[in-house]
Amino acid sequence: MEMTTKITELFGIDFPIIQAGMVWVSGWKLASAVSNCGGLGLIGSGSMKPELLREHIQKCKTATNKPFGVNIPLLRGDADQLVKVTVEEGVKIVFTSAGHPKKFAGLLKENGIKLVHVVPNVKYGLKAQEAGCDAVVGEGVEAGGHNGADQITTFALIPQLVDALEVPVIAAGGIVDGKGIVAALSLGAEGVQIGTRFAATVESSAHENYKRKIIEAGDNDTVLAFRKIGLVRLIKNDFALRALKAEEECWDEGKLKELLGNKRERAGIFEGDLIEGELEAGQGVGLIKDIPTVKELMERLIGEINLSLNKINSIIH
Repeated sequence: MEMTTKITELFGIDFPIIQAGMVWVSGWKLASAVSNCGGLGLIGSGSMKPELLREHIQKCKTATNKPFGVNIPLLRGDADQLVKVTVEEGVKIVFTSAGHPKKFAGLLKENGIKLVHVVPNVKYGLKAQEAGCDAVVGEGVEAGGHNGADQITTFALIPQLVDALEVPVIAAGGIVDGKGIVAALSLGAEGVQIGTRFAATVESSAHENYKRKIIEAGDNDTVLAFRKIGLVRLIKNDFALRALKAEEECWDEGKLKELLGNKRERAGIFEGDLIEGELEAGQGVGLIKDIPTVKELMERLIGEINLSLNKINSIIH
């Protein structure tokens, strides 16, 4: 099976499937495995110091001769150093989030790097396009981790971005299978970015406890918390329920930041603390029932895409 979209052409990949650059999940093993299977793997630099990022890039180069990229959250205090390392190592694809891409767009474009920015609404999509981005990721509020305050769903966001922008749109948020991929493409997206489904794979660097929690979760097992200090979607646990109670009690921003602390993501995702950790995951968790290898998952996704397309074709006369 071959798939050709503006995104496969932009990145030189076989399938318009991008593995999200997630903190504590997306190291070189996951990124290279996805790239080797014809998708685009992203190294998640959000949980890395600059020199650790350099190590992951170098190992990824050794593990694959296919295109891969780096995700850089611009809110990081050392974002400039992460960009510097990425440029020095010759990476040709960068996804940015949580900030304005204009700050680094010039440097990245000068070095022949394709730049993609994650946006939660049309306003920021237009700003990313004006900044020189080659594509945008439209991320709906179904997504795990940090979300836009507008809380626009993927199904509503993607067609509006497609209508408003000239650059290709990549859909993200709640997409975990071939049906979701076909739905996103039907809305006008040129590709998809998938996070939580790739977090629960063998090559993911996440803790086994976290992976198991994902496959045990149902449709109603994620919540949105920390609206005052930065919306986050996470799996319900003791910590998440305490965060919701604190918001109901109208805690101020200072107290909420104190409750969140500095290492909740690491504790939950990387160290496997299912009680006090921050277990970021999207609303698609209810569809995730196993922990396959990336190869098994990619083959499954392609098979599901075919089945969905065949079903659609069968009802069109």
